[in-house]
Amino acid sequence: MKNNLKKHIKSKSLPESIREDLKAARLKHGLSQAELGLKTGLPQMHISGIETGKIVPRFDTLLEIVRILEFDLLLVPRTLVPLVQSLIREQDQQTEERPLYANVENPDETRTKHDEF
Repeated sequence: MKNNLKKHIKSKSLPESIREDLKAARLKHGLSQAELGLKTGLPQMHISGIETGKIVPRFDTLLEIVRILEFDLLLVPRTLVPLVQSLIREQDQQTEERPLYANVENPDETRTKHDEF
């Protein structure tokens, strides 16, 4: 019975891209592994293990880490993944903020009739 159970439990690590993003976000926030560990209640070695792929975090642990790093986890239908990825790339490439409802021809004209009241 134990052998059957082990066959179905696979110990995979988080994908490398996610681990790299977590580490980059931690560094961007100026946090060491130990400091992130203090915020999550985990030892520094556990944070290191997650970043290197030696430890697979529980879902609630991963959720806590990404929220501390000002990210969120979303379920996205697979058919929409390319669209979401393109939106993220576009956002990363922008150097200045644009109003969401800016006039496409003249982005400086962002006022509407409602703003004039």
